[in-house]
Amino acid sequence: MSFFKRIFSSEKKETLDKGLEKSKSSFFSKLTKAVAGKSKVDDEVLDNLEEVLVSSDVGVDTTLKIIDRIEERVAKDKYLGTDELNKILREEIAGLLSETNSGEETEYTIPADKKPYVLMVVGVNGVGKTTTIGKLAHQFNKKGLKVVLGAADTFRAAAIDQLQVWADRVGVPIVKQSMGSDPASVAFDALQSGVAQDADVIIIDTAGRLHNKVNLMKELTKVKKVMQKVVGDAPHDVLLVLDGSTGQNAFEQAKQFTAATEVTTLAVTKLDGTAKGGVVIGISDQFQIPVKYIGVGEGIEDLQVFNKYEFVDSFFKK
Repeated sequence: MSFFKRIFSSEKKETLDKGLEKSKSSFFSKLTKAVAGKSKVDDEVLDNLEEVLVSSDVGVDTTLKIIDRIEERVAKDKYLGTDELNKILREEIAGLLSETNSGEETEYTIPADKKPYVLMVVGVNGVGKTTTIGKLAHQFNKKGLKVVLGAADTFRAAAIDQLQVWADRVGVPIVKQSMGSDPASVAFDALQSGVAQDADVIIIDTAGRLHNKVNLMKELTKVKKVMQKVVGDAPHDVLLVLDGSTGQNAFEQAKQFTAATEVTTLAVTKLDGTAKGGVVIGISDQFQIPVKYIGVGEGIEDLQVFNKYEFVDSFFKK
């Protein structure tokens, strides 16, 4: 299969390799144990492999799909050596992810026919939501696009202050009100301001209080309705930010948020500090919502566009 060809620059690839180092080492040490003393892929190896994938946070459903695919290969090839298992895993997982329309991008892009392009960002506190917004603003700004930020997470004063810090750092305008203000009012002002400034991108931060899903749903619905008074088809994307280091908890959050509002894209952060990188494979497959960005480090350049071929290549690179 010719899935793997160099897409990223060597610098970007190096950052990705480094960011997935913990996940990769953990996976390979488990895989080595799973095939110890075995020369061919048999039922026992497949059972062990299933355990390895599940414990690497790929998720049960996605793991079963991968095992089915490998079983088909074993049935067809009759003799499959354990030394080929890594290569087969790469191919089958890339093949599985190819069935979703996500992970084809290589650069930061926005739709050419949407100006301003309105991005609403959701996610619980602590997942790296504000940092992701700041890094996105930096990337779009670097491409020469005019960016405006809207601090509609008015539930926490810290969220407004954090976003202000990022706006100052990146050098983009921010629209904010005091803590406790109506989030929809902030979003409305941000869109009005963005339209007046002829902005290319408007990024709206929102509060992520999952303990009361009904309130969250009402709030996000209201924010969307109010934005549409300024830009008729806003928001153009609803980006859910998930903390990759929480593994299965990220699955749970994705479930909860997709039930509360229509999520169109995902960002999975903090992959560099964890061995749970397999969660990206599972989330991408299970929710059929494109993973658009991944966080592989703390630096301003360490939020990357998710490319499934480069990701799988780095994850399984020996």
